[in-house]
Amino acid sequence: MTLNQSMRQKPKKKVKLSKSPALEGCYQRKGVCTQIFTAKPKKPNSAQRKVARVKLTTGKTITAYIQGEGHTLQEHSVVLVKGGRAQDLPGVRYKVVRGAYDLGGVVNRMTARSRYGAKKPKTKK
Repeated sequence: MTLNQSMRQKPKKKVKLSKSPALEGCYQRKGVCTQIFTAKPKKPNSAQRKVARVKLTTGKTITAYIQGEGHTLQEHSVVLVKGGRAQDLPGVRYKVVRGAYDLGGVVNRMTARSRYGAKKPKTKK
C-alpha cells in the first residue's frame, strides 16, 4: 500500500479477542459438572489443583478451576462459572463461584471471605 492509499483509507480497527469466549459476553454462566478431577500446575509449582469439566447453558464444555480449600462437588452438580484464569494451569480460563448453587462457601475462612462465599464468623460477647 502506498502512502497516498494509506492516507485515503480509514485505519483498520483491531479486533480484541475475548479471554473468556465461552461466556459469550456475560459475566457469569450457569453450568452442570460433568467431571471433577485434579490437575498438575506448570513448573516451578507443584500441587494437585482441583478442576471441573462444566457443560454451560450455552452448550459449550469448559474446564473451570475450583478455588479454596475443600469442596463437595460431584458429577451433575449445578455451578456458576465466572471468567478468570488459573495462573499455573494451562487451558483453564474460568473459575467456579463459591457459595452459589451446589458449591458451598469455604469453611473457617477469615480473610477475603466474599471471594470464597464464607459467612462472617460469630463473635463471642
